[in-house]
Amino acid sequence: MTSSTSSVITLKINGEKHTLPVDHRTTLLDALRERLDLTGTKKGCDQGQCGACTVLLDGRRAVACLQLAVAAENREITTIEGVADGDRLHPVQQAFLDLDGFQCGYCTPGQICSAIGVIEEHAAGWPSAATSDVRPEAGPPPLSAEEIRERMSGNLCRCGAYVSIVEAVARAAGVQADERRGEDVPAGKGAAA
Repeated sequence: MTSSTSSVITLKINGEKHTLPVDHRTTLLDALRERLDLTGTKKGCDQGQCGACTVLLDGRRAVACLQLAVAAENREITTIEGVADGDRLHPVQQAFLDLDGFQCGYCTPGQICSAIGVIEEHAAGWPSAATSDVRPEAGPPPLSAEEIRERMSGNLCRCGAYVSIVEAVARAAGVQADERRGEDVPAGKGAAA
């Protein structure tokens, strides 16, 4: 039985449905970590400023510490545990491994989820604050190091692995662009910033 301050909700996470009672004030981050044991999503600042808890909601980046679990019902939630395709790593995960886009690894799950969102946003033609020509007819800007840094600026790395993170995002974007064109890309190959 639920009270007026709690509900039974169903969350679709990484393709699986999870039904659980939650207090209306429970964040998605706490539901993932404390209730569903999906601890890949990290708790950093708990104020939406560090990006460690970044997940994908309906394919778009979101900081789970600011998202209420009840508001995520009926949405597609993807955590770091759900980005790989079986044993095959997502191109962003592979690029982070190949190019040492991490040091201590604490921020890495959020960095990877954010990078997946960044690549999709860029492919869809969304401009950033670093985009010089935002006219629709200009098309998507090149995914330069400056664009990547701006687009990833919501994710902090206390170890300072930013150079490798930018390189990893650029490589993964190149691999995914090649895959969209139907080209077979060997592991470790792709665009560089």
